[in-house]
Amino acid sequence: MADLSAYRDQRFKGSRGEQEAKLETTCTLYVGNLAFFTTEEQIYELFSKAGEINRIIMGLDRHKKTPCGFCFVEYYEREDAANATRYINGTRLDDRIIRTDWDAGFEEGRQYGRGKSGGQIRDEYRDKEDPGRGGSRASIEITTP
Repeated sequence: MADLSAYRDQRFKGSRGEQEAKLETTCTLYVGNLAFFTTEEQIYELFSKAGEINRIIMGLDRHKKTPCGFCFVEYYEREDAANATRYINGTRLDDRIIRTDWDAGFEEGRQYGRGKSGGQIRDEYRDKEDPGRGGSRASIEITTP
């Protein structure tokens, strides 16, 4: 069995034990550190090398509905997801080192960024230029609802 990462979704609805149980059996991966211009087709091409993909859910900016640097890849088989974690985690896609983590399972609404600006929280704390993640921190528009 593939090792589980230390990452846990803090908004998981259920107990820590329930989350751990789902992580032990899930076929879904969270993929992070994607470039904002990485396409679903590119993700499919890379991740399908590990096995047959059921679906890909692109992470979207909550307000703009544009990609914001993450996605979920759901496989039909756990072993295929384990192979993706084993062989694809830490590889380069669109000049970015991507990371994969086990995910307890996609639920509607999780495809949207959780940051104040609608994107990812990490991007709001970035202070260096990063063209693959939307430019510099100063170029990110922060809006409050």
